[in-house]
This record gives sequence, C-alpha cells and structure tokens, in this order.
Amino acid sequence: MHGIKRTKVDPAATAARREKEKEKLKAYLDLEKQIMDMKEANEWSQAAFQLTEQFLSTNPEHYTIWNYRRDIFTNLIFRERAPEESHKLLFSDLGFTTTALKKYPKVYWIWNHRQWCLENMPDGPGDANDEGKEGKDGWRMAAWSQEMIIVEKMLSMDARNFHAWNYRRYILAHCPPLLKRTDAEELAYTTRHIEKNHSNFSAWHQRSLVYAKIWSERPEKKADVLDAEFELVKQALWMAPDDQSGWMYHRWLIGNGDDPTILEREIGVIEELLEEEPESRWCLNSLVHYKRLLLRHRPEKAVQITSESRSSLEKLAKIDTMRQRRYTDIAESFS
Repeated sequence: MHGIKRTKVDPAATAARREKEKEKLKAYLDLEKQIMDMKEANEWSQAAFQLTEQFLSTNPEHYTIWNYRRDIFTNLIFRERAPEESHKLLFSDLGFTTTALKKYPKVYWIWNHRQWCLENMPDGPGDANDEGKEGKDGWRMAAWSQEMIIVEKMLSMDARNFHAWNYRRYILAHCPPLLKRTDAEELAYTTRHIEKNHSNFSAWHQRSLVYAKIWSERPEKKADVLDAEFELVKQALWMAPDDQSGWMYHRWLIGNGDDPTILEREIGVIEELLEEEPESRWCLNSLVHYKRLLLRHRPEKAVQITSESRSSLEKLAKIDTMRQRRYTDIAESFS
C-alpha cells in the first residue's frame, strides 16, 4: 500500500511459520478424531469429558462435540456422581462458557449449552421449605441469579448482540418466580437501551414483546400508552431516518391500520420528516404503506391517495434502483 515501507520477507521465517501452522492443524485433527472415536464407542469417561473441554476451548462451533459432552453428563455424571458433584460440574461449565463467550459472543452452541446446564441443575440438599442456598431450590436460584447479571453485563458491552437478547428472554421466561422482572421494569430496561442507541433493533423488539403481552391480557391498557410510544419512536425516526429499527417498531404500532385518525396523524408526521429528508427511502416506503391502509377508510380520497402514492413510488424507483421493478409493481397495484 502507498506510504507503507515494504519489509523484506525472510523465506526461512515464512517456512517455519507454515510448519508451525501445519503442526497445530495436525494436533487439532488428531484430537477431533480421538474424541469422535470415543463418541462412536459410547465412551462416557472422565478422560473424554476433559478432552471435549480442551477441544471446545479451541473450536466452540463444533456442535457434535458439545452434544457428546452433554451425553457424558447424562450417562456418567448424572448417573454415577452425587448431586453435589453434578452441581459443581454444571456450575463449572457455566464458568467455562462464560469465558468462551468473551471471545466468541455470537456462537449459538455456547449459548445453547449454557441453557442446557441451567435446565439440568439438580435439587439442592434441603427440602422445599428450606430457604437459602442449601434449600431444595437453592442451587437453581444461585445459577439463575447470576445469569441475568452476566447477560446484562454482556449487553452493556454490545447492546445489539441478538444472541444475548434471545438468551435474556429465555431467562425471563424460565427463571424461578422470585427472579422475574415486572413489565414496568422490563419497559424501563428497553427505554434505557433505546435512549443510548436508537438503532438497537433488539431493544425495540423486546419492547414490542412486552407490550404485546400486556395488551393481550389487558386490551384497555393500549390506549393509555399508545401516544407516548408514537412520541418515543418519533424521536428515533428524526434522529436516524435511514435506520430500519425505529421504522419497524412504528409499523408494529400501526398494525393493520384500523384507526384512521392515527393513520392520518402519523402520515402527517412522516411527511414533515420527508421535507427534511427528501430522499429517505424509509420515509417514502412508509408513506406508501400507510396510505394504502388509509384507502380502506377514506375511499372518497382514492384519487388523491393513489396519485400521492404513485409519486412516492416514482421517487423510490430513482433513489433505490435495485428495487426499481418492485416499486413499479406496487404502483401498478393501485387501482
């Protein structure tokens, strides 16, 4: 590259590096074969257990070896070891996967194994009436309690890691009742993430899931918060008009467009934004979509709405040439 001084390549150093890489590859393949042979032989041993950890530390995407490790838990540890030992090893695997996630935060199989460990945590030594870590649910409570702390710490470092968001939803859905979050707490959590970054699609999605649950149980609550939600997402649209996250949430709020008053109001909001961002693809797309919904309620304005929509589609065809034919097809669908 320009401005970078070319250094002389030492052929001997290059050859030595390649030889080292070949040795590492051979060691990796030999270890993989050794483990797979053990698996084929249905060997449920401590030696095999240790080898799977050694291998997965290098390559955590080998899901077959994760499955084999769980088979060893099921056929050796759960059957032949005391519950205390099973608990200790499952907690150890949670620590092992925590370390792995720091390096590989978006590998499905690490998250999957972590979930399996939680689901297989044994009963504690006490009975159901005992409280604290020595009670029947003590070990599970300790495991689940640390999970929310860990996953939210990961989201504080990478707020858009959808693997972490999915796992967090799993925790909220399956954790013991004492650890569950209220709807208000969950909405406050998503608000904090959205205010930090309006492009956080996962936070918007989580917010929609919380409201969907609330509104399905108490439909009358929707009217109480809908205007505030439109105001919140309006801020995101003005801050980042070319980002899809806010637009997708806005479209979710509109739904089937059953309320023409809301439709007309939001169309006005978007037209105001379009004056500032005349080439915003998302503005134009949304106007077309919402005006098509409005046609059902305002048939007397069909000529005006059709004309305005076709004008928007013509602009889109010029701005977004890769989807030009799509916009032409939509324009032709207006009658």
